[in-house]
Amino acid sequence: MAEVKKTEKIDKKKPVIAVGDGPAIPSKEDVGLFTAWRVSIIGALAIIAYLAISKPDPYLAILKFVPDGILVTFQVTIEAILLALLIGLFTGLGRISKNRIINGIASVYVEVIRGIPLLVQLFYIYFALGRVVNLPAMVSAVIAMSVCYGAYMGEIFRAGIESIPKGQMEAARSLGMSYPQAMIHVILPQAFKTILPPVGNEFVALLKDSSLVSILAVSDLLRRGREFASESFTYFETYTMVALVYLVITLFLSKLVSLMEERISVD
Repeated sequence: MAEVKKTEKIDKKKPVIAVGDGPAIPSKEDVGLFTAWRVSIIGALAIIAYLAISKPDPYLAILKFVPDGILVTFQVTIEAILLALLIGLFTGLGRISKNRIINGIASVYVEVIRGIPLLVQLFYIYFALGRVVNLPAMVSAVIAMSVCYGAYMGEIFRAGIESIPKGQMEAARSLGMSYPQAMIHVILPQAFKTILPPVGNEFVALLKDSSLVSILAVSDLLRRGREFASESFTYFETYTMVALVYLVITLFLSKLVSLMEERISVD
């Protein structure tokens, strides 16, 4: 019990894990960033409203044309992030495993996948592997993005697990728990609080990168925008509106992650 009390004092200072290339998560503690978030989202919404009202043709027409693409974007993102979390969990556990074979496989996966651009992985799974296994464009997109981001999630899980004091595992084992039980009931719940910000960061980054699936003829937001632009020849107006919609979505999600982080910290 003394060991547990000792580690509780250490847990009060949660380490910050900076992993990923997603947007910054707004927090009231960072006044500059929080103000910038409010200015950005209010400004983006105001510009969208102004353009749609002042010039309904083509801006309002664009907004009416792309909603189904937004739904597809969220579908690809959510499915990919859930699979990436599962892959990342096993990869992270493999990276801290004392078994050299498991550790080696997980480490090679992380290094190889992180060394290949996502666009190349999309092409490889859809076109190259498509000659062996015929996969629909949507399935190929989800697999490619989950495999790519699973490598990054693996490093996030590894860093989160290693940030928990070793005394927590020792205390759990001394209470009669097996290693898997201690990991599931003691270590991972604590690690989740630490990894939430970078996981949220990767989620928003994945949503932005989902625009790449348009090259596979997946009708996401960007693809629908391209279709509208090719029909109306209003490329500047279309891509301006698409960029603003992406901005609003990413800002909204980053704030949602911030609220989740604050709530977990309070709990």
